[in-house]
Amino acid sequence: MADPIKKITLKDGTTRYRFVVDIGRDPVTGKRTQKTYTVGLRREAVAELVRIKSQTAQGTYVRPSEMVLNQHLEEWLPPVVRDLEASSARNYADALRSAQERLGDKQLQKITKNDIEQLVTWMRTSGRKRGGEPGTGLSRRTVALTLGRLTAALETAVAEGKLVRNVAKLVKPPKKTEQDQRVQETWSQDHVRQFLATAGKERLHAAWRMSLDGLRRGEVLGLRWSMIEWGSFAEACTAHREKWCELCYGVGEGYRTTTIRIEKTRVLVEYKVIEKDPKSSNGKRTLPLDAATAAALRALWVRQAAEKLAVGASYADTGWVVVDELGEPVHPEWYSDEFERVRKRAGVPRIVLHGARHTAISLMEKAKVPISIISKWAGHYDVKFTYSRYVHATDEDLHEGTAALAALYKIS
Repeated sequence: MADPIKKITLKDGTTRYRFVVDIGRDPVTGKRTQKTYTVGLRREAVAELVRIKSQTAQGTYVRPSEMVLNQHLEEWLPPVVRDLEASSARNYADALRSAQERLGDKQLQKITKNDIEQLVTWMRTSGRKRGGEPGTGLSRRTVALTLGRLTAALETAVAEGKLVRNVAKLVKPPKKTEQDQRVQETWSQDHVRQFLATAGKERLHAAWRMSLDGLRRGEVLGLRWSMIEWGSFAEACTAHREKWCELCYGVGEGYRTTTIRIEKTRVLVEYKVIEKDPKSSNGKRTLPLDAATAAALRALWVRQAAEKLAVGASYADTGWVVVDELGEPVHPEWYSDEFERVRKRAGVPRIVLHGARHTAISLMEKAKVPISIISKWAGHYDVKFTYSRYVHATDEDLHEGTAALAALYKIS
């Protein structure tokens, strides 16, 4: 049998070894295709020929391709986000933006572990474009999200025969820094009370209470007055002769709890604020409110009525609960920023706005509320998700562990 590896001499006298190998049928045309390889040493040619034949027989051979990363991502992303909410789909695209910017024009098969390491370093040191000072580093969570999405995309490329291996899996996500650890996930009960003492003087006191009752930002901002069923006494208050009596609200016989229906959310998608349904059917729910939150909502309703009267025809009667003094709904980012301003005035540890939701769920769990009720309250699809993502223990909670061990080990 003839040797498939041929020795050739180039014009400059250099010796090379060349072979032609059958690599199967083209997946697009269906025609048989061959590939010519030229290497410097015969042993390299032998090893490469054996590798290609073995992989072709096993169906694992990856054809050389000039496809760049952006082309692969354009194919990969649409089916991945097909059934997701618009905001979730946008999160996928946002997470990949840095990778597309830095590596998008590079051939997919030529991307190395070092390329991705350099991407991670750039993101951590100078990758910020918005949401802070441009040119500064992005958070550990943002970088980890980008790395996770890129890893998933390259894993699909391996499965589709575009890549031999996924080099992104070799790159470790960044560790938490001291700056990352400064931001708490939740507040203690005392912190909540301290915040509410300050928030009680704010125009949007009711909104802050709902956030600390565990509602998502979009749920608070998507609430309309028509979605509130006001609590009252079935009969007029005998002491003050009013059906709605703020002095006696929440007590007495015949009292009916105020409830809110979570039916719509106002969220930010591609820098535009849209109104949409909750993420899932579990998100649509009716929640009974405590007396203090209901009273705060009632006070806001009265205040808005006065503002409308003062402004007159210029008032935008939108029907939303969380609006400015002219009746216009507030922007979601403004709401988050305002939460931070109130937090600073209250002098409590820093948490992000979504941390208020984590706080409510964690404190309910510590108060021995059954997890099934907590999960339904939060609008989650699964109690396991509630436990794994939203229930947090603080350093103060460790004292309970100490007390429990002391009681268990006590010798009477």
